[in-house]
Amino acid sequence: MDEVTDLSFRFMCKRFGAAMMYTEFVSSDGLIRSAGASVAKLRIYDYERPIGIQLYGHLVDAMVEAARLAEQAHPDVIDINFGCPMKKIANRGAGSGMMRDVPKMVEMTRQIVRAVRLPVTVKTRLGWDESSKNIVEVAERLQDVGVQALAIHGRTRSQVYKGEADWTLIGEVKRNPRMVIPIIGNGDIKSPEKAKEMFDRYGVDGVMVGRASYGRPWIFREISHYLDTGELLPQPAVRERVAIAKLHFAKSLEHKQGKSSIYEMRRHFCSYFKCLPDFKETRLKLVTAEDPQEIFALLSYVGERWGEE
Repeated sequence: MDEVTDLSFRFMCKRFGAAMMYTEFVSSDGLIRSAGASVAKLRIYDYERPIGIQLYGHLVDAMVEAARLAEQAHPDVIDINFGCPMKKIANRGAGSGMMRDVPKMVEMTRQIVRAVRLPVTVKTRLGWDESSKNIVEVAERLQDVGVQALAIHGRTRSQVYKGEADWTLIGEVKRNPRMVIPIIGNGDIKSPEKAKEMFDRYGVDGVMVGRASYGRPWIFREISHYLDTGELLPQPAVRERVAIAKLHFAKSLEHKQGKSSIYEMRRHFCSYFKCLPDFKETRLKLVTAEDPQEIFALLSYVGERWGEE
């Protein structure tokens, strides 16, 4: 998730028990040109492990070279993003745009597997659109060229994030007797109950949480506890959420230069305090303030004003 799974957010997710994490996706073109933003995304810390560096691009040679460069950052896996549905990515043939050229997808993967010593994993979707849900065949072909795990989002590229994720074909891939690599399901995992249902119904080896973690890094703690005990944890009280948001923001300021440390926190601030009554005016201040001390003061005010919610 570009501009979401940065170092500060990964710190919070790991703190709440995320079993494995991935970096923001890194442009292969940017990486081989040594673009500062792309190179910065390769920074990882030992406490984050296991962690994968996630690459995207539409040119085979550039992706192979980028994979070699990413390997030098010593992640645990190299992950290829064949799943991003955003128009500016997919229409160039990268991300889920690769679903329109499966032979190229497979050849790119084969060459990356050969080029690096680390395990290579893939994230993809059910297909390009409703008429081309070819994930069962694609999964076999990716496994055949050496992929060590496959994460599948239960939508086509054309759906983007609309409607409900369809896990039926994810389950079909998992049940395919030819498949021996771990299959990770993704899409609409918004609660511990949903995570358990997907494990039980489709037999996947793991579930991947994406958008539901925005401003809610404790979802990983909730899911783990529910899978272990069958008990639902209470939601953090407002004062705890304020403390979490402050720590998250402090980490963002620590790791990022300039205003990006503020701008990229705004989506999280909205989610940390979603559903608080009469919060509109304070939310507006949180997402427009540009001075760090003002933001910390606003967060303190949230704890004082809504601390009993």
